[in-house]
Amino acid sequence: MVQRARVVVVGAGFAGLAATRELAKGGALVTLVDRNPYSTFQPLLYQVATAGMGTSDVSYPIRTFAARWPNVRARRAGLSKVLPDERRVELDDGGVLDYDYLVLATGVTTNWLNVAGAPENALPIYSLGDAAGLRRRLQHYLEDTAAGRRKSTHVVVVGAGATGVEMAGTLAELRRHTIPLTHPEIRPDQTSVTLVERFDFVLSPYKRRLRDQAAKALRRRGVRLRLGSTVASVDPDAVVLADGTRLPSDVTVWALGVTAPDDVSHWGLPQGKGGRITVTETLNVPGHREIFVIGDLAGSPHPLPQLAQPAIQMGKHVGKEIIAAAHGKPLRPFSYDDPGIMATVGKAEAVLQLANGMTMHGLPAWLVWIFIHVAYLLGGRNRASVLLNFFWRYFGPRRSAASVTQ
Repeated sequence: MVQRARVVVVGAGFAGLAATRELAKGGALVTLVDRNPYSTFQPLLYQVATAGMGTSDVSYPIRTFAARWPNVRARRAGLSKVLPDERRVELDDGGVLDYDYLVLATGVTTNWLNVAGAPENALPIYSLGDAAGLRRRLQHYLEDTAAGRRKSTHVVVVGAGATGVEMAGTLAELRRHTIPLTHPEIRPDQTSVTLVERFDFVLSPYKRRLRDQAAKALRRRGVRLRLGSTVASVDPDAVVLADGTRLPSDVTVWALGVTAPDDVSHWGLPQGKGGRITVTETLNVPGHREIFVIGDLAGSPHPLPQLAQPAIQMGKHVGKEIIAAAHGKPLRPFSYDDPGIMATVGKAEAVLQLANGMTMHGLPAWLVWIFIHVAYLLGGRNRASVLLNFFWRYFGPRRSAASVTQ
């Protein structure tokens, strides 16, 4: 029986941090590994991409997080190999870590869905680097359009899930309210925001009335909706639909689909749909009770939404189960407690759907959305900064509104 278990947690997203927190409180010796020196608050990446927030507002140093507990250490590295028989992992910096328990929470990456030209011509928004890259692209193109070096800065967002809707809504508000002030040289016909979705509605997990409300709010902000449209290819200057329609696009944002990174296949663990690692009801790998997989990377027997809440709950569950297992107790299956889903469309407009069927939209839902997102941020400075940025961006003096050139 291992009283003070050595645990390696790979991945500092929602799932990995939740697991680390529980393990630390339980007295385990934890090494938190991530290829980046920071954790990213992904739900607000669209705000970084549209200059509503800085990169430091939605990131938090892993070593600062680890310093809260004397039994937690942080390591900046990527995972290169898992050696289950030896209970050891090899890192891409040449290091080796032994473990009693291993928690894999590295997350997933962009899935281009075999669409021709998408990897070369579209920009994803899954990481902090993605958001910063999109922001820079918008900055340069708007400056070039204002100076006459470009004819236009048309944006097409592919995918009308929460990320796509939030991105399109915010871009549309920038187009209508901010760009006329910061770039008065640009004519309205030189910019546009188009949202493409293969379903006949936006936000597919939501009830019809909320979908319709979100679509109405997007149209009111000037977003061009192309619903029931499948993307056939992405060119440098256009998104081509399956019916042959070419949508002018200087900047194509890919908010559609995720898959496991290619390097997961090198770990020697069983993979299922989307390359996710196959796990049991207790979230460990079949045949390896000491290896747990949580978050989006977990190929759970019961598919879960790829949101923060499932990842957090999986992390808490596994952390507690490892502490229990180290004291000889049996593992318990994971059960997801669904708190509901929400998405924002723009200023004073959001949709919220609770697990009990209750729905809400408009300003009340938007305020709830802000409160919940701020509450889950790491660090008091980040919470204060994000809250200030939100209200300054949407309620501050119009001429001081955030610009994509910020």
